[in-house]
Amino acid sequence: MKSYFRPEIDAMSGYVPGEQPKMADLVKLNTNENPYPPSPKVREVLAKFPYERLRRYPDPMADALRDDIAAEFGVKRENVIAGNGSDDILTMAFRCFTAPDRPLACLNPTYSLYPELAKMQGAPVIRIDLDPAAGFTMPENLLEQAEKANLLIITRPNAPTGNSFPLEFMREICRSFDGVVLFDEAYADFADDNCMELAKEFDNVLVSRTFSKSYSLAGLRLGFAVGNATLIHGMFKVKDSYNLDMLTQELARAAFADQRYMKENAARIRATRGELAEALRALGFDVVPSQTNFLFAAPPDGDGQRCFLKLREAAVIVRYFSGPVTGRYVRITIGTPEETARLLAVLTPLYSNR
Repeated sequence: MKSYFRPEIDAMSGYVPGEQPKMADLVKLNTNENPYPPSPKVREVLAKFPYERLRRYPDPMADALRDDIAAEFGVKRENVIAGNGSDDILTMAFRCFTAPDRPLACLNPTYSLYPELAKMQGAPVIRIDLDPAAGFTMPENLLEQAEKANLLIITRPNAPTGNSFPLEFMREICRSFDGVVLFDEAYADFADDNCMELAKEFDNVLVSRTFSKSYSLAGLRLGFAVGNATLIHGMFKVKDSYNLDMLTQELARAAFADQRYMKENAARIRATRGELAEALRALGFDVVPSQTNFLFAAPPDGDGQRCFLKLREAAVIVRYFSGPVTGRYVRITIGTPEETARLLAVLTPLYSNR
């Protein structure tokens, strides 16, 4: 059949209906969702929401939500933009800051969407390899490698590896890079520190966040970015008119107001993360030190695909990335203690006798 799409769209990988395994009692540890429900305040707002309001269009600027975010991080409304998930924020950034003569620089391995968004803009991609032998650390000559890029994206903490990078090195990058630096901080609430202050310190810096992970709202699709007002204003020029529905804005505000609940859940996840990392190392896994809600771990035989398939047979689904480096690992979302016990019950007989 003739394809009506641009070649790069045909080449993109993505969700194919029917590929997800259908198993009873499935333990789903593959998409880094939060294992705990959203704040009870979200349920309260949802229960009381006046449904007749839905005949009206939502606020296209999401001003009330942006005001809440601005107040939390000590900036102004003009420094905040909200989107339909952080992927929407990324799309706006790529529309603004990449082009055939404006390359993207990103880490490798990192979030696989970046090169695909660059292709859509016809932008070259400069991949900066992390060092797997040193825990996926950054090269010292990162700035030299990224010199010709107009947009440099640093996923911090990084995905799929889970590790972070020294904050002072991030500051030096912002100070020295002649272009826009975007810190994708989807997992910042599980980390020891973050780059939000750099967005206030430097005119060329954006920090993006999501409500999908720490706020348990992956089903709503809400992301935002904080940065210099000039950068934010430019992103508004390419934003879809009504990119955030009314319910999302209201429910996100309720979740965001309950910072205590979010932080308590993040602490629970961090505690389970530490316990799981210790248990995996006892089985001989090479576990990358994580600052996220997942672990990137290589089984003792270095065969990530085998580990993935054995878990899948037992209805425990983790994430596997093929490749000479990433293929040694599996990425495991931190679940509840009960889900973690199920995971270890499958892994222990596979690797305990090695």
